[in-house]
Amino acid sequence: MNKLVRFDPFAEIDALQRQFFGGLPTPTTNLPTTDIYTDDNTLIVEAHLPNFTEDDVNIEVENNSLVVQASRHEKEEDKSRRYVVRESSSSLYRRVQLPERANVDNIQAELVDGVLKVTVPLTPLPQPKKVKVLTQKALKDKDDKHK
Repeated sequence: MNKLVRFDPFAEIDALQRQFFGGLPTPTTNLPTTDIYTDDNTLIVEAHLPNFTEDDVNIEVENNSLVVQASRHEKEEDKSRRYVVRESSSSLYRRVQLPERANVDNIQAELVDGVLKVTVPLTPLPQPKKVKVLTQKALKDKDDKHK
């Protein structure tokens, strides 16, 4: 009798991550969400960065790429507990290739309610030119005018 076995192509990768990180949550579990989309003639990059301040964020344009970096480091000392120093850190690094029509001189960024929004204006694409299709009669009339 044949038994069907369900194949999970990612099971081996998951096992390697668990082995490498020793059962700790893998780095992919707490990555900040980043959305990249266009709206009319604007490229928008949104990163969800709760508990970050504008001083924690660095945005640069480098080699026609938008580079967004955010880093937050907290350090807490509590002598009444068994630990002396409790530290945590969070970071984000995103590199987004900009299209040729990006206007890098007018990029704007804002951090509101834990959401970083970077807007990159894009020069509008040229509109297609409509070509009029002439009928045989219109072509004859045009030729008669030039005679």
